[in-house]
Amino acid sequence: MRFSSFDTLLTHQAEALGGKPALLWEDRTLSYRALKHEVDARARVLAGEGKTCLGVFCDGSLACVIEIFAAVQAGMQVVLLDENTPDEALERLITYTDLDALWGDEALVEQCRPYLTPGVRDGAGKLLFFTSGTTQAAKAVVLTDHSLCQSAYNGASKLPLAPEDRLICLLPLNHVFGFVCGLLWGLQCGCTVALGRGARHYWDDLAHYAPTAAAMVPALLGFYLKHGGFNPALRLVLIGAGDCPPQLLRRAEELGLRVSFGYGLTETSSGVAISTSGNPFALELCPDDEITIAPDGEILITAPTCMMQGYYKKESDTAAVLKDGVLSTGDLGWLDEAGRLHVTGRKKEILVLPDGTKLYLPEYEHQIAQALGEGELALVLRGGRPVLVLPGQARDKQELLRALYPVTCQKPRGQQLGDILFWGGPLPRTATGKIQRWEIQQKAEEL
Repeated sequence: MRFSSFDTLLTHQAEALGGKPALLWEDRTLSYRALKHEVDARARVLAGEGKTCLGVFCDGSLACVIEIFAAVQAGMQVVLLDENTPDEALERLITYTDLDALWGDEALVEQCRPYLTPGVRDGAGKLLFFTSGTTQAAKAVVLTDHSLCQSAYNGASKLPLAPEDRLICLLPLNHVFGFVCGLLWGLQCGCTVALGRGARHYWDDLAHYAPTAAAMVPALLGFYLKHGGFNPALRLVLIGAGDCPPQLLRRAEELGLRVSFGYGLTETSSGVAISTSGNPFALELCPDDEITIAPDGEILITAPTCMMQGYYKKESDTAAVLKDGVLSTGDLGWLDEAGRLHVTGRKKEILVLPDGTKLYLPEYEHQIAQALGEGELALVLRGGRPVLVLPGQARDKQELLRALYPVTCQKPRGQQLGDILFWGGPLPRTATGKIQRWEIQQKAEEL
C-alpha cells in the first residue's frame, strides 16, 4: 500500500496491525498502536512550543525515531544531523539550515544553543539530509515525508519483506539510505524494525535482535564477513550507498544469504534501482523511476514522486543538476537489453568510500596542494582508501606525510591517505586542461 505521509503510514499500520511489534530498542518493544500514540503525544507537545525548524542529532534510538516522526507531524521542518559532526562545523550547519530548536544529547544541544536562528516559515513536511558530510561543500537536500514514503513503497514493491520478518536498522538515520532502507522499508511492509545500538554494538546487535533482513554499506558487510558475525536467522542483505567489491557479494552468497544491491541518491530520496535476482549488479528500476543514459554515459533520472525539492538555499546548485525534472547524477552506467541498470563509475568530483561517506575532492586536494606547495595532484580510491597521486618520480613518502600531517590529522580515519603514488611524468589531462581522474584511477591499481 502506498502512503502519502508519515502520519498516514503510522495511522494505517496502527489500525491494521495494532499490537504487533513495530520497533525494538534495547530491551523495549513498541507496538504499531503504541508507536502511533507516542508520536501523537509528542507532536502535540512540539506544536505547542511554537518552534518551526528542529535539528535532530540522530543517535538511532527509539526516542530519536519518535522525535522525527512527531516533529514532521507537528508541521516543523526537520534537519537530520550527525551527532559526531566536528565542533567547528556545527555553527555553520545550524545557521545554514535556520534551526530554532535542537534535540539530542543534552550537553551537545546546550553547546549549540547559541547558534540557533529565528526559524522558517514554510518548512512543514520537509526533511533535510546532508549530501557530503560536514565539509564546506556540504549541501542540505530538501526531501519530504511524502517523497520518503514513496521511496519506501518503491523499494518494498521490488524487494518486499514479510510481516514476520525482522529488519535491523544498523545505519545512521541522518543518511537517507539508513532512514529509508533501515527504517521506513520495514514499517512500510508491516514487519518489526530493530534499532541498532550504534557502532559499538555492531558485533552483538545481530545476536541480540536475531534479524532476518538488514541494510548495510559495503564496509559493514566486509566487517561481518571478516569476523563471522551473521546470525543464523539472517536471510536477506541489501547493500547500498557505495561501490561493493564483487568478492564480498560472492562470500555473502556462499554463506546462504540473499544479497541485493541498491542504487540511489539523497536527491532521489534513496533507491531508484535494485537487483532482485541473478546478477547483483544488474539493477531493476523502481516503479516510479525512469533512467536514461546521456551520450557521455551519465545516468539521468526522472523520479517525480521521489525527487528532491532542491538544495536548501542553493538555487544555482539545484539548477545545475535538476532540469525539467531530470536529475544529472554525475554517475556513469548503461542499460542492458532488459532495461536493467549497470553502474560503472562516477563523473562527480567525489569519492564514495566503502562506509558510504562522500569525500569532496576539490576541497581536500586544495588543502593538500597548499600544504605541499604543489598544484598538480589527484586523489583516487584504491583498496577502499583515498590515495594521493603526484606527478614525476618517486620521492620520500615519509617527508611528504609529515608535511601533510596538519591536513590529514583533522580527517576521520577512513578519509586519511592510504598511500602516496608517483605517476612518473605529468598527470594526464583532457583537451580543456582537466585532470583525467578516471585514467589515473585505473592506473593507480597498478602503481
